[in-house]
Amino acid sequence: MGHVIELRTPAEIEEMRPAGRFVAGVIEATSKAAAVGVNLLELDALAHEMIRKAGAESCYIDYHPSFGASPFGKVICTSVNDAVLHGLPRDYTLKDGDLLTVDFAASVDGWVADSAISVVVGTPREEDLRLIDTTRRALDAGISAARPGNRIGDISRAIADVAKAEGLSINTDFGGHGVGRTMHGEPHVPNNGRPGRGLPLKPGLVIAIEPWFLHTTDRIFTDPDGWTLRSVDGSRGAHSEHTIAITDGDPIVLTARG
Repeated sequence: MGHVIELRTPAEIEEMRPAGRFVAGVIEATSKAAAVGVNLLELDALAHEMIRKAGAESCYIDYHPSFGASPFGKVICTSVNDAVLHGLPRDYTLKDGDLLTVDFAASVDGWVADSAISVVVGTPREEDLRLIDTTRRALDAGISAARPGNRIGDISRAIADVAKAEGLSINTDFGGHGVGRTMHGEPHVPNNGRPGRGLPLKPGLVIAIEPWFLHTTDRIFTDPDGWTLRSVDGSRGAHSEHTIAITDGDPIVLTARG
């Protein structure tokens, strides 16, 4: 049995907009609150409070996939410096120059949206800004390729072309995914692939596209906390993610900010 790829009606995509708006708002608020001297647990508390006020539901707090050591227990991912994905918020105070990724997914009225942003706290390093910019351009390229008539591989290749032009290597263990009633569904959307291959893109397909790259490696390991994924060589990582809906024309970016 293959996994079912669900296509959403235009009405259902409209119903997903509040989730997208809410997730965008939390990403914006937490990334803006990230400053020198702010603790990661404060960012988690801010997201928690926003979830409570909106009557939304966390996708993370009870999340326990096969690769997780235990249920996640927090509502946002905060990955700092050499951490790039699934950063479990901990008692850590942000320092000048830290590269922070905030990743957040929540459910509003039964629909999920998922988004991520990387920012530099305080004084930035040029190479960190460039890495963040590369993930953003790769995300834009992936979104541009998300059109009917293309395939998943066309999105993957568009992302990879941006990374490779910057001399970055690409990990394909973790990438984008289907989004709907749950946070992670089919199809998997790797950050590298072959054009013209994979699932044909059809209107109504809702996916999260999420390029993430490390400065000098594509290999990661799991921190002793059982969740946080770090680069094997200590180099820093950046990550950009949006939830998008494929339509007959331009894709709709459900988690667009501002």
